Amino acid sequence: MNIFEELQARGLIAQVTDNDEIRELINNGGARFYIGFDPTADSLHVGHFMALCLMKRLQMAGNKPVVLIGGGTGYIGDPSGRSDMRSMMTPETIQHNCNCFKKQMERFIEFGEDKAIMVNNADWLLKLNYIDLLREVGACFSVNNMLRAECYKQRMEKGLSFLEFNYMIMQAFDFYHLHQNYGCNMQFGGDDQWSNMLAGTELIRKKTGDDAYAMTITLLMNSEGKKMGKTAKGAVWLDPNKTSPFEFYQYWRNVDDADVMKCIKMLTFLPMDKIYEMEVWENSRINEKKEILAYELTELVHGKDEADKAKAAAYALFSGSGDSENMPTTEFLQEDLFDDKISVVNLVVKCGFASSKGEAKRLIQQGGISVNDKVINALDTVFTKSELQDGLKIRKGKKHFHKAVLG
Repeated sequence: MNIFEELQARGLIAQVTDNDEIRELINNGGARFYIGFDPTADSLHVGHFMALCLMKRLQMAGNKPVVLIGGGTGYIGDPSGRSDMRSMMTPETIQHNCNCFKKQMERFIEFGEDKAIMVNNADWLLKLNYIDLLREVGACFSVNNMLRAECYKQRMEKGLSFLEFNYMIMQAFDFYHLHQNYGCNMQFGGDDQWSNMLAGTELIRKKTGDDAYAMTITLLMNSEGKKMGKTAKGAVWLDPNKTSPFEFYQYWRNVDDADVMKCIKMLTFLPMDKIYEMEVWENSRINEKKEILAYELTELVHGKDEADKAKAAAYALFSGSGDSENMPTTEFLQEDLFDDKISVVNLVVKCGFASSKGEAKRLIQQGGISVNDKVINALDTVFTKSELQDGLKIRKGKKHFHKAVLG
């Protein structure tokens, strides 16, 4: 199976500008393509994960990735899929986030001579003269067409700033710049980026007469993943300091039954023959599928050792042995205690199972918190320094575990 047909079989392709041309380019290793990542945080998250996996698949098939870090577009913020305006970041924060992205991406993409390259659009966008941009690029855009774009339509009722209105032009200019300076002939992105990507192909056509192509992928984490892309501590990050390998493993272990095969197809590198076999397994083997999904993705992001530890810890916990060696852990200090005790409410907040004391109280009152396998019902429950020294195993619901120890 060629790579284009494999992408189709995995359910990754949403829409393309020219199916035959793109198929030929990709299958023959002739695509020099880019995907952009705006540095909105200091870590990549599962929303970026599918794009990284796609780049890896295409690179393995002989195509050349250009990783675009949005150090320039990060000053504006993409309105796509947003109901409000993004927070404005300082230049220092943007640069810091860019550095963090690069370090994480090197785990997935092979950079080097005649391999993948990484560029930062701050290198050209921040040098643009506004009048020149209006004359050279702005003249190629129809405001009427821009306002019909889905990424803008959904914001018109609540208000679309002129700052954000420029984002499409900036993204189109990125593709044009990469085409002219790096030979990029293809742009990939999530299906919420279609309008912006078409703008880039049209700009290249008008400015150079060259053909350029766009293909959007069905980003599971941009659509369906929004409903399941949260853990007790917030977003699911690729940085192990933000989301531990155990939490990462548990996130995929707990996906909805209906999403398991979809995730296996889109995100793992299991061969399609194996996946076809798994599709006809009996429903009673759903947990086996989830364990395969969780292990494959944890190994991909965090390495085999961490995947083995996460799998062992999960098995120990759910089999009842109580082994918490590899469980996510929060260390408490003496100053966290009052009279050498800590309340269950503070314990829940400190371990990240609630963002406030009010939320923690509601969880406890609803029977959602267990400590050392005992459901806690009383809000005035406290634990001693001695108990904390021995280690407390906290569970939220049935699937989220954490350990508290005295540092």
